[in-house]
Amino acid sequence: MSQMRGWPGFQGSRRSQAAERPGVASKSLAEELDPARFSVEDRAKRIMRAKNLFLSCLAMAMALASTMGFSGYAQSTATTPAKTPPARTESVRRLTIEVSGGEKNTPVENASVYVKYVEEHLIKDKKFELNVKTNHEGSAHIPDAPMGKLLVQVVAEGWKTYGRLFEVTDSKQTLKVHLEKPVKWY
Repeated sequence: MSQMRGWPGFQGSRRSQAAERPGVASKSLAEELDPARFSVEDRAKRIMRAKNLFLSCLAMAMALASTMGFSGYAQSTATTPAKTPPARTESVRRLTIEVSGGEKNTPVENASVYVKYVEEHLIKDKKFELNVKTNHEGSAHIPDAPMGKLLVQVVAEGWKTYGRLFEVTDSKQTLKVHLEKPVKWY
């Protein structure tokens, strides 16, 4: 077999080899082809399969060990008296919006209350919007409400849509919203 040209491990051009040897038929050229070799991608896939198999076995072993460990822990703590959960504390900031309507100030149930505000940052301001519904008493509670300017919009079926800017200064402030009946169209 003649010397191959080019980089080590790569075959040179078959046409150039055929041109060097006069009278070489294409059949003999096909017999000279090297057997199939694995590419770099095939080796990478094989290595990745092995890594994935190893990681999945490791994860299953850790899950089994943690399950065994927790069952042993649960058995050892079964003799200790159960602790009562700590009392639930109210959140630090809570905004209450009371929605009433009509001449008798009846509470408006199931009204959609939209609260929009902007959180100011140095680079880009973020706009937030919260949507809550009023309960049967006509009040909607927003936990961890932001301080500052808020746009409050109230939409209820059978009532005029309401919207107004409010300034929230207290951590437990109550906003009162009064809705009116829409004008009759003739």
